Amino acid sequence: MKTTRKGFPDNFYWGGAIAANQAEGAYREDGKLPSTADIKARGFFGGLRRDADYYPTHKAIDFYHTYKEDLALFGEAGFNIFRTSINWTRVFPTGEETGPNEKGLQFYEDMFKEANRNGMTVMITISHYETPLNLVDKFGGWDNRIFIDFYLKFVKTIVTRYKGLVKFWLTFNEIGNTAVIPICWDAAGIYPDSENLEQRMYQAAHHQFVASALATKMIHEIDPKAKAGAMIAYKTVYPYTCKVEDVKAAEAAKRKEYFFSDVQSRGYYPSYIWRYFEEKNIHIRMERGDEEIIKAFPVDFITFSYYRSRVVSADYEEPAEKTSGSLEGLVNPYLPKTDWGWTIDPEGLRLALNELYDRYQLPLFIVENGLGAKDTVEADGSIRDTYRIEYMAAHIQAMKEAVKDGVDLRGYTMWGPIDIVSNGTGQMSKRYGIIYVDLDDDGNGTGKRIKKESFEWYKNVIKSNGEII
Repeated sequence: MKTTRKGFPDNFYWGGAIAANQAEGAYREDGKLPSTADIKARGFFGGLRRDADYYPTHKAIDFYHTYKEDLALFGEAGFNIFRTSINWTRVFPTGEETGPNEKGLQFYEDMFKEANRNGMTVMITISHYETPLNLVDKFGGWDNRIFIDFYLKFVKTIVTRYKGLVKFWLTFNEIGNTAVIPICWDAAGIYPDSENLEQRMYQAAHHQFVASALATKMIHEIDPKAKAGAMIAYKTVYPYTCKVEDVKAAEAAKRKEYFFSDVQSRGYYPSYIWRYFEEKNIHIRMERGDEEIIKAFPVDFITFSYYRSRVVSADYEEPAEKTSGSLEGLVNPYLPKTDWGWTIDPEGLRLALNELYDRYQLPLFIVENGLGAKDTVEADGSIRDTYRIEYMAAHIQAMKEAVKDGVDLRGYTMWGPIDIVSNGTGQMSKRYGIIYVDLDDDGNGTGKRIKKESFEWYKNVIKSNGEII
């Protein structure tokens, strides 16, 4: 009789994840030009403006210049993997260049080698909420098929350059957010107030499916030892009540989430989506051969972000509470919340892992999970973030239980191991890190790095391979 696994495998990956636009700063340095992230003004979805007084991504935490110091801290914590992204406009500043910007390429080569020297495998998100702003200004968004060619030029350049340095490639960050308002701007370069918005969003998703499949093909050809993965945003979904209408609404919400991983991993559009398209008057324009491309080159593994679960009710406004700053709207009244109103549900992560593995039977990787909270520097310089330790400990325990359930979980990269600019709120005060960065929401401060109480805790978790939580 086969026994169940009691803990994480010996080759489990432990580390952290950031995004280029939320960390690097230096937004016009060494040839870089603006990306779609660079016109996001301060504040919760502060708007896409060309005349704002402050843009958080322009300075961020200056990782562009401090990466050696920061990676050394990650190495001290015992990370054996580091996930980041490549800013498209460092490599192709306008997106239209025939040749890449060497200074941008060299920066990432140096940074990846530094990560390797500090004991970390590199995982790269190819497109993490950044598209050359010039391309969007000239061609619209990803609903324009021309973006596939621009993207594949970018992919070929970076996969060729970093062969042997990058082991894992993720084609698009949280690809399902291409069809979520207002994150469609981040994920697809589509203005949230566009006409025929849902049509545009799902057309953009189709082009990203084709691009992802062709990128997977390219990665396998250029570097046979590298793996290509999907990256989705996953929120475990519950019906608000046991009313049939609420259960049906929850199942419909699950299918909208599954659609993207279904296509990327199974290689075809699921049958359920066609009724949705018909009812919403959405017409996907496919070119001959698109379906064959998607079928031929599915991803090798699935990664996902998990921060919270959500509840769905057919009666959207009542009786559930609406959370401040939540895109989904309804909140589970039985769960605690973060400072920003997000529900805390570690058991939802165990469910997520089981649901995804049962559905796909592919290796899984949690590449974002963490607690955004307000941290206080005490008089003695310490930062006692026991709330973050409790959050992460509960989620890691849920991961361990899912492994016992039989889930093939390969790794965990906490979100924001060092404080970075929040994508949703544009704030530094929404902190996720085990390393504090002395900067405020206006970019003021010394930039000094301070290890929080959670730093030593996570270091011990990693050292014990999750046995000491």
